[in-house]
Amino acid sequence: MSGMLTFLRVCLLLLVAFVPQWSVAASDSDSAQQNGDVSVKINAAVELPKMQKVLDKIKQQVSGETNDTRLKALNDLALELSGTADRLTQALTSLSTQLQAQLEVLGPVPAADSGVKELVDVTSKRSKLENQKSKTDEQIKQAEAIKSGAINLSAQIINLRRDAVKTQLALNAGSIFSPRFWAPLINPQSDDSDKISRFFDELTSSAELSFAPDWLFGTLGWILAAGLVATLGRRYLEEFLAWIGIHHLPEGRLRRSFLAAATVLTTLAAVVLAFNFLDLAFTRNDGVGEDVRVFADKLVGLSIFCGLIAGLGRAFLSTRRPSWRLPQISDQVALALKPFPPLTATLVFIFQAVENFISSANTSVSTTIFANGMTALLIGATALAISMRTNLVRRRMVQEGFQPEARSTLVGLIQMALTLIGFAIMVALVIGYITLARFLAYELIWMGIVFGLFYIFSQLIADACESLFSTNNASGKRMQASLNINERYLGQVAVLLSAIGKTVLLLAAIMALLNGTLGSATPIELVQKSIEFWGGQGLEAMNIVPAHVVNALLCLAIGGWGLRSVKRWLENDFLPKTTMDRGIRVSLITLFSNIGFVLLILMTLSIMGLQWNKLAWIVSALSVGIGFGLQEIVKNFISGLILLTERPVKVGDLVSISGIEGDIRRINVRATEIQLSDKSTVIVPNSQFISQNVRNVTMGNAQGVATITLTFPLDIDPVHVRQLLLDVYNDNERILETPEPSVSFKDLTATGIIMSVTGQVASPRQVSGAKSDLLFDILTRLRKEGVMLSSPQTMIIERKAGKTELQEMPE
Repeated sequence: MSGMLTFLRVCLLLLVAFVPQWSVAASDSDSAQQNGDVSVKINAAVELPKMQKVLDKIKQQVSGETNDTRLKALNDLALELSGTADRLTQALTSLSTQLQAQLEVLGPVPAADSGVKELVDVTSKRSKLENQKSKTDEQIKQAEAIKSGAINLSAQIINLRRDAVKTQLALNAGSIFSPRFWAPLINPQSDDSDKISRFFDELTSSAELSFAPDWLFGTLGWILAAGLVATLGRRYLEEFLAWIGIHHLPEGRLRRSFLAAATVLTTLAAVVLAFNFLDLAFTRNDGVGEDVRVFADKLVGLSIFCGLIAGLGRAFLSTRRPSWRLPQISDQVALALKPFPPLTATLVFIFQAVENFISSANTSVSTTIFANGMTALLIGATALAISMRTNLVRRRMVQEGFQPEARSTLVGLIQMALTLIGFAIMVALVIGYITLARFLAYELIWMGIVFGLFYIFSQLIADACESLFSTNNASGKRMQASLNINERYLGQVAVLLSAIGKTVLLLAAIMALLNGTLGSATPIELVQKSIEFWGGQGLEAMNIVPAHVVNALLCLAIGGWGLRSVKRWLENDFLPKTTMDRGIRVSLITLFSNIGFVLLILMTLSIMGLQWNKLAWIVSALSVGIGFGLQEIVKNFISGLILLTERPVKVGDLVSISGIEGDIRRINVRATEIQLSDKSTVIVPNSQFISQNVRNVTMGNAQGVATITLTFPLDIDPVHVRQLLLDVYNDNERILETPEPSVSFKDLTATGIIMSVTGQVASPRQVSGAKSDLLFDILTRLRKEGVMLSSPQTMIIERKAGKTELQEMPE
């Protein structure tokens, strides 16, 4: 292989040696033109086939090569061949121009009918020049084709080298405890040392240009401006925003969330402006190389993420103003975690800068792996240190008799995820998967940035909407007075706008998580990806690949959480402020949950690459399942939708069906829950409410009827008893005055007089209690008045000495 490379390099050197001869030949044509003779000797006809043969040889070598060093050598040969072909093209183009000029001197061929007869020497010379120009133009095309082929081949070689590097990075690169990992630090490769030294010298030269006498004062001015912005500028801007929050914002939670957002933005602005000033200080000179400018631009872009890390840490911990701290974090924990945000931002900046430096210097794979491993090691150690430090402080507080803050489930999950990811990073480093560890490290920081921004700005939006539309504040009072609307409607608008704002933030957070990670996308690129995704380009290009499956699972988890959050918002915040009764609210929430769940499943399938219009196989499978075993389920599901839309029964109704009477507590997709009087629950399939007779006792605000039937002896005074019963009903507070109670003479039998007294109560649920009170009062008054109830007669048959006697005895 090395012999073949040497041979190809010798061929190229010989070809390069001919290029000056071509140029000389082209210049000789000028003198030939002056003498009236064009005799240009050029070896392009011989050398072009040789160059094509060299290009073919390089292609053959590239097709089966995997070694990075040899690929680099072949790339250099391709670039040299491209340069040689370019010089040949320039020489041939110059020759073609000269030949065209000579043809123009000779002029066009005289027309046959012009009568002008051209000299034979002129005709012969024109013919020779035309043939020579035609051959030269053809050679120019061949040289340009060779140049284009060499450039394309160089691009292919570069892609092959990048793929090889990615493959090597993705494979097991050796544990951090192995000598192989520390080799770039102990025994660096000569090529890497030269590349790093060369790029470092380039950076040093650029810095020296900035400190030249003509540029010195400007450089010092920009450096001083960067320092002032990063220190005093950030501090006084934050103090000014805090003063605005205290004196111009209404009292309440809005001040806390505003200060937290102001802390994040001021820190971010100070860091980004400082790095931009430093960039201007060292790259504004025209003599700065392009590589140095690109490296500086990467550092400025990196400052955005570092500013967010530091700003979010300061906003969450808020050690200077503990009473304004947004999350529930104790002062001891906040002080213990105070060094970690700036430390994390510094580590991210340093190691990202080192990675960008190595990338700009184009070092070997081993050096890149070493830099990635050190980045992951320190970030993973920082994550574990944060978790351990938090637990240590809380245990110390318990030992000293202090009660630590009550952590929510979400906070516990975040700390658990932090610990598990930090542990996974360490395990990946130990077993040798350096790239995986680096990916987890930066993904951890990226998720922290996204979730932190979402939390702070969602709180700010919610608090701002609540304060803006609250009638306790001046803005809410002016809106209520100007629009002359009820306070309840202002509350509904505040909750609705807050939900819209949180939804927009949630979509932005999802796009940030799906389309970017730390160092892989700038904020502008994330916005562009979001526009492309929601514009349809992202969905159209999706296929079923592992990355899409992960995105689909993430979408399912976040969508499920969002669905539950919206459901809780409807149930606890928005719908209670409307005039809807409880039954309608529960029905709407259930219907929203069902539709939202179906849409979430469809969106998850779409992200996986299964388009909605290509789900015919799912429909077919469902039809077969319905035909064999899912008939009842589908029937109950459809019946549940009918119950939720037509609402013949609703949550809270007192119903009676198939001998079961109770209150409806929930209407689910498949069945309805009915709570009986003993607090037990009966599950009734929804289809029974559609196919059977159902008695809805409370539908239409029905009143209850308390009816009591009594039997009196035949010798009573019916008018007196009737008045006595009416007095008992009229004196009871549950009996309505309209319609008035009434007494009916039901029947006259041998056992006595049957009377029925009836009265209306406000609700069927009061019938049982009202009847109990009425019976107590009726029996008390009847005994007081000496009126007895009739006793049922019992027939007794006795047999005595051959004869039977019948006796009637009262029971």
